[in-house]
Amino acid sequence: MLYNESMEKISIAVIGGGASGLMLVNALAEYNLTAATPLPKTVVFERGDRVGKKLSSTGNGQGNITNSAVLDAEYFSSERTTEQKIAAILRAYDEEDMRAFWLRRGVLLIYDERGRAYPAGRQASALTDALRFYATEKGVELRTSAYVTDLKRMDGGFVLTYSKDGETHTCFAENVVLSVGGKAAKNFGTDGTSYALAQKFGHTCTPLYPSLVQLKTDTAHIKTLKGIRVNDGILTAKTPSGTYTVRGDIIFTDYGVSGDAVFRISAFIAQTIATGKVTLSIDFLPEYTQDELRNVLSAKRNAYTSLDNSELLFGVVNNQIGRAVMKRAAGDFDSAAALMKDFTLLVTGSLGFDYAQVTKGGVPLSETDEMLRSRFTDGLYMTGEVLDVDGQCGGFNLQWAYSSACTVAAALAEKYQKNGKGRDTV
Repeated sequence: MLYNESMEKISIAVIGGGASGLMLVNALAEYNLTAATPLPKTVVFERGDRVGKKLSSTGNGQGNITNSAVLDAEYFSSERTTEQKIAAILRAYDEEDMRAFWLRRGVLLIYDERGRAYPAGRQASALTDALRFYATEKGVELRTSAYVTDLKRMDGGFVLTYSKDGETHTCFAENVVLSVGGKAAKNFGTDGTSYALAQKFGHTCTPLYPSLVQLKTDTAHIKTLKGIRVNDGILTAKTPSGTYTVRGDIIFTDYGVSGDAVFRISAFIAQTIATGKVTLSIDFLPEYTQDELRNVLSAKRNAYTSLDNSELLFGVVNNQIGRAVMKRAAGDFDSAAALMKDFTLLVTGSLGFDYAQVTKGGVPLSETDEMLRSRFTDGLYMTGEVLDVDGQCGGFNLQWAYSSACTVAAALAEKYQKNGKGRDTV
């Protein structure tokens, strides 16, 4: 449908009411954009029945929103040449800036021993509430159950087509921000179909992979370990392109492994999982050497002369793990000690996008300028997961959602601003 004078007219249409879209309109509302109104007409189009559903579930519902190590962390992109661009955006709106952003909304952050930041009440829903309350307070319309199906460029803006309540609607928007998310966790409405909106304007999309996800492995040696947790193990992934190591919780499942360490290491190997050439190695006891473990086994053999070999690792590791190790070692103490330091599992896949927290891949960052404006279409902007940028587990991806949102908010503010005032600093 072409533009006509009877269409609803919007200054800024934000497609996607997730973390990045909500942060964008919040950051935008902190600018005094015109002398007459605090904010041009801004509408968030959210496909789901409420905004911020995925944000409300982050950090197992506790709201891991950022991390004190943001500037030291590795972010991933298909284009290594964009590393400086990513770093510049993160530096401009870093973890300290984000903490002040939440404070202005009355949300206090607390940090754990790994630098992960949470709302003091440990409720992720409080983050969503703060964003939606502030947005509506400032006059932003949060239009839910509104699924944008088409965008067309017109002189001075875009014609936006969306479905709501079983009917098709159109409106005219001067500017459009794609904050549509990626392909991960489609139960939140992010099924990957919205990349097509960017592709209408000449943008491309890199191959997509699930990241921060549980891993499938060969289960021959772990069939008896379902539900058992290694509380502080070292997990190493060995791939043709490199070796990656993290430390944390590892949980055995009927399909392979899960847990904090598994989610974190999946960010490094998402693109190579499908090759069938990734091997995981678990060190159950980082504090002890292989020789020390071999000596313990020998001492226990002497102390418990009638005890079956399969039971000798009690008090060393979980009994079920001990039995699995001894069975795999065929009772040999040298092999058992080695396995406790290097228990290998061949990765056969992951649980895929339905269970992933983040999408690896997206619209190449090189197709936007330093303010995340489209290089192909004036008035089109992109934030968050739709872009080919992803981070490690621990609040780093929500920090990117924030930093990219603030970048676009600054670009839009510059476009509309009349009185020269900057962001509020309450």
